[in-house]
Amino acid sequence: MPFFVVFAHKFAHLAQKVYFCRRKDMKRPFFYIASLIVSLLCSLPMRAQMNTDRLTAIGRNALYFEDYVLSIQYFNQVIRLKPYLAEPYLLRAIAKIQLQDYTGALGDCNLSLERNPFQHSGFYTRGYVYRQLGRYAEAEADFTQALHFAPETKTYLMLRADVRASQQHFDLAMEDVSFLLLREPKNPTLLFEKGVICLNSKDTLCALDAFTQTVEYDSQNASNWSALGVVNLYLGNDSTAMDALTHSINLGSKWAGDYMNRGVLYYRQHNYRAALADWDEAIKHSPADPQCYYNRGMLRAEVGDYNRALDDLNTAIDLNPEAVDMRYQRGVVLLRLQQWQEAISDFQALIDRYPYFLPSYYLMAQAQTALGEKKAAFRSRQTAYELEQKKDSLQNLTSHDSLPHTDVMTANTPNARRNIRKEFSTRMAQSGTEPTQNETAYTSNTRGSIQNKQVDVVNEKNVTLTYYVSATPSTKLYHYLLDEYNRQSKLPSALRFAIQELSLTADMVNNHFEHISRITKQIEQHPSSYLYFARAVEEALVQDYASAIEDCTEALNHVPLNGKKTETVLYTFCRANWRYKLIEYQRANGEWQTTYQVRQAASQTEMDFDIMHRDYDYVIKLQPDFAYAYYNKANMLCAQKHFDAAIEQYTQAIEQQDDFAEAYFNRGLTYIYTKQTDKGIADLSKAGELGIYQAYNLITRFQ
Repeated sequence: MPFFVVFAHKFAHLAQKVYFCRRKDMKRPFFYIASLIVSLLCSLPMRAQMNTDRLTAIGRNALYFEDYVLSIQYFNQVIRLKPYLAEPYLLRAIAKIQLQDYTGALGDCNLSLERNPFQHSGFYTRGYVYRQLGRYAEAEADFTQALHFAPETKTYLMLRADVRASQQHFDLAMEDVSFLLLREPKNPTLLFEKGVICLNSKDTLCALDAFTQTVEYDSQNASNWSALGVVNLYLGNDSTAMDALTHSINLGSKWAGDYMNRGVLYYRQHNYRAALADWDEAIKHSPADPQCYYNRGMLRAEVGDYNRALDDLNTAIDLNPEAVDMRYQRGVVLLRLQQWQEAISDFQALIDRYPYFLPSYYLMAQAQTALGEKKAAFRSRQTAYELEQKKDSLQNLTSHDSLPHTDVMTANTPNARRNIRKEFSTRMAQSGTEPTQNETAYTSNTRGSIQNKQVDVVNEKNVTLTYYVSATPSTKLYHYLLDEYNRQSKLPSALRFAIQELSLTADMVNNHFEHISRITKQIEQHPSSYLYFARAVEEALVQDYASAIEDCTEALNHVPLNGKKTETVLYTFCRANWRYKLIEYQRANGEWQTTYQVRQAASQTEMDFDIMHRDYDYVIKLQPDFAYAYYNKANMLCAQKHFDAAIEQYTQAIEQQDDFAEAYFNRGLTYIYTKQTDKGIADLSKAGELGIYQAYNLITRFQ
């Protein structure tokens, strides 16, 4: 029942009681008044409870439908109303996990567990976050705590096994999986996990047995055949490996490793046409995998297609510059193409990494001889000869790790199948029920896994004053000075703070030019501060920033000495903004052509920046709580590459307005520019929490 209905009902009831009370008993009306007050006070928390319950329910719905950004906004409201509740922090953490904001999720998990340390889903959620951050010991401790409250939960045991394996604690990991296998001995997912653990612990026979059973109990899953193929490849069972990989591919495998490994088997059989076809397919599935290009480059070199081989090897090394081993084959190809100097560079890099690998010295000597560097070639051969003479004493040094891998490469990890070990379950975190997988694709910019939608790494723009706003900003841009100014109704429309301004149509531009002409006539008759400012706003809208700055200065000159602070603050703020826009406009349109003009422009720009500094500082002096002056000044400092000073100003803006999402966003990027990545990600997380969904893509990229 709405609150005002409750109030009316209780008030009518009171009036009736007072009317019929006896005159001699004057205490009764006061009794009923006191009762009404107590009753109304009690109804207030009930109303708040209803609101928070409803907000939480709506937030859960948004979370279920993968509208993560929207759900965070609902949970923010619940937290503002009842910051002592544990649930909204946990739910907000779940949404942040789906956006891969693990730093922000960790903070929310901690806050939730501080308020309720007995929720197993909270430990599960935080454990998952620790796992994603690579903090495996802490993840294991949280999964163990979750199991303390919910023993034998399959998801918790699987995840604990995973983080134990990540710490090389394979025996403990096997204990968890074996415990589950006692209950479900024919579960292919558990057998697959057992095989992975065996493979990682170098127990290939155990892995072979596990993957063989996996295929037996689930023969229609491509991942099972893929894993069986990998382990047989390790064991040298080429024929069995070929059959398993072909099964996986026929079942529709999208893992590039299947094609890559089968290509290796074809290569060993000298079936180069089939090997090339498989490696082409591997590159289609994984165009950023350097090993695929390396293998194809080796094959092309072997059949004499050196130019295309060089292209592939260059791509492989560009994708993985630290893979020194690949430089050997590229050096050999460069020798074939008589690119001597480039070949020497590759062999020298190989020698620096593997000083006991003799072929590098001989091949480098060959290139040096071709260049006429006879002394250098002699030294290379002499070094190789001396190392060869000492090969017995160096035998212990020339281990597997001290020699490069110069053969074709295999994909040495089984295809990671989608299962509860790999994925976070929102249902598990919220209700403790075992998860099911559900994928949904969205075209909306703010639904689903928006962290995968690429965005530009650029600062949010300045806050400015205008009549038009193109989109609702993440932050509620408000200051009482603007309200005070708008109440005077001196301008044609109310001014609004904006970050994204609306692009004007041709008709709108023509209207503003007409307004400029009309205001100009009024100024000629009765010049005043507000008329100059009104014309300045119109000129700024049609992007005549130079005239807008002049008129804004005139407006300030016409403000009486004892005039209102409101006008001085807003006019000065606008003048600084328009000066910044003028600089941006001049740069974007390349108005400076000659070297002299560029130098002159640079000098003028520095002078303009100094003027803007003074304007923003004056605004801050008159109105220290005007957050947007700090924010715009910080943006200007970033443009000048004064990042430390910019961070200070963004911090000041946030102190004045603690929900200033754009300030968090820009400060986060500035921290990242200055190599303070952890602080930057924390700020981007806060910006995302406050509504700038683009932050989640940047978090994913930078963390």
